[in-house]
Amino acid sequence: MEYILQTENLSKVYGAKTVLNHVSIHVPKGSIYGLVGKNGAGKTTLMRIICGLTQQSEGSSTLLGKTDDETVRRNMGMLIEKPGIYEHMTALENLRYFSLLFGLKSQDHQKILEMVGLQNAEKKKARQFSLGMKQRLGIAISLLGNPDFLILDEPTVGLDPKQIIEIRDLIKSLGKKHTVILSSHILSEVSAVCDYVMIIAKGQLVASDTPENLSKLMLGSNTVTCTVHGTRKQLVPALNALDAKEIQYENTPNEEQIKVKITTEKDKDIREELFYALAKANCPILELTSSSMSLEDVFLELTDDSGKAARKLKKAEKEQLKQKEREKECEPEADKTAVGEASEEKSTDAAESAAETKQEEGDAQ
Repeated sequence: MEYILQTENLSKVYGAKTVLNHVSIHVPKGSIYGLVGKNGAGKTTLMRIICGLTQQSEGSSTLLGKTDDETVRRNMGMLIEKPGIYEHMTALENLRYFSLLFGLKSQDHQKILEMVGLQNAEKKKARQFSLGMKQRLGIAISLLGNPDFLILDEPTVGLDPKQIIEIRDLIKSLGKKHTVILSSHILSEVSAVCDYVMIIAKGQLVASDTPENLSKLMLGSNTVTCTVHGTRKQLVPALNALDAKEIQYENTPNEEQIKVKITTEKDKDIREELFYALAKANCPILELTSSSMSLEDVFLELTDDSGKAARKLKKAEKEQLKQKEREKECEPEADKTAVGEASEEKSTDAAESAAETKQEEGDAQ
């Protein structure tokens, strides 16, 4: 996988206060990453270090495999905290001014204004812009030079619902041609826009994955709930044949319908098997839903002060990785070298498992 941005053990210390604590991230090219955390968690500090606006105390950061300031300046566009625009200038004048400031030539300013939806406001003074239009102009400035990588810090802060939707659609369209890191306090926004999410708590990276997989790992199981037209006598034999951990039946006001809740292992998707089993029993599915944790629920658990949920996630991630390794071993063309490496790691895994068990006993007390 090709990574556009990589950081290794980034740390930032102000006096006796550690704002970032050994943060390592790997951002694939062509993705939209969401960065979330409580106020003071270290999000903006991390972004400022990546942009070269703040010097780290420890660790390294590379963009396109390089660390020099020229590569960063040429390949990165940024909107940090609030757009730095000149309100006595028009949108077009702002773009021309910043192009000169950045030493950029032959910029198609009209095309950039069209990309952000400001083509009809090019001659309007920025002081007359709404907050949403100012954010759009800030994003337009970040697009000067056609950078590969964009960092947008709270681009929807203070906007009304209509403006938020407009900026969300803009970021989605930018993600087709650019790699984007987006920070936001609106977690539903991150879920709607981002391919991956990074959660920071107290200066530490506690999670980095897709919202869907984070939900699955935190739940520890998959749960499907369905309403079925049929009798319990028809359903029980059909559903007992499924590979499920637990099946619960619930009566409904309609005597010809039953609500069923089926729980499976977290890596098991039962829906297709369930469909065919009920079709064979002549019991049509009237409603089917798959339970999941929202990103808000995942965030609240992982940023809890006890750190218990973060340790639970790390354990679930290790189990998922081991499961994938076992599946590889079952494939005929699998690389047997991986098997040898897995066996060498058994003693390390056992030690880590013992440490995790001890920690969980401490949490219980």
